Amino acid sequence: MSSVLHTAEGYEINPLVPFLPEVVMGAVFFGILIFLVAKFVVPNFEKAYADRTAVIEGGIEDAKQAQKEAQAALEKYTAQLADARHEAAAIREDAKEQGAQILAESRAQAQAEAERITSTAHAQVEAERSQVIAQLRGEVGSLATDLASRIVGESLEDDDRQKRTVERFIAELEGSAN
Repeated sequence: MSSVLHTAEGYEINPLVPFLPEVVMGAVFFGILIFLVAKFVVPNFEKAYADRTAVIEGGIEDAKQAQKEAQAALEKYTAQLADARHEAAAIREDAKEQGAQILAESRAQAQAEAERITSTAHAQVEAERSQVIAQLRGEVGSLATDLASRIVGESLEDDDRQKRTVERFIAELEGSAN
């Protein structure tokens, strides 16, 4: 194909066919452009790519390291939590034992106090009983002597005789009661 068209009027340049000097100049400029891109742009892209790859790989390594540290911390905290749970269980068990011991001691103290109060009450009742019996003996004795004086018609004002009579009377009453 030629770049020149033969027409009736003469020769014309065919716009569809490239002009050879333009093709050569385009190829030279394209080659220079390829050389410049290969010399200046591609190394910068390669450097940026390498930097980005290093950053990503470093980030991945950092993430792996952080994950390992987090896993170690989790295991440590899990172990501490398990220890704390065991310690809490031991403390609860000790508290139960101490509570039972305190309860037993309280019961023993309450029992001892109850026994002391009971024995004190028995002693007090016995003392009051003895006092009442002594008072009753005196009153019964004086009533008996008054009654005997009225019945017999003679005075039993002699204290020694009166005491002997009252004691003999009470002894006979006690003997008949048993």
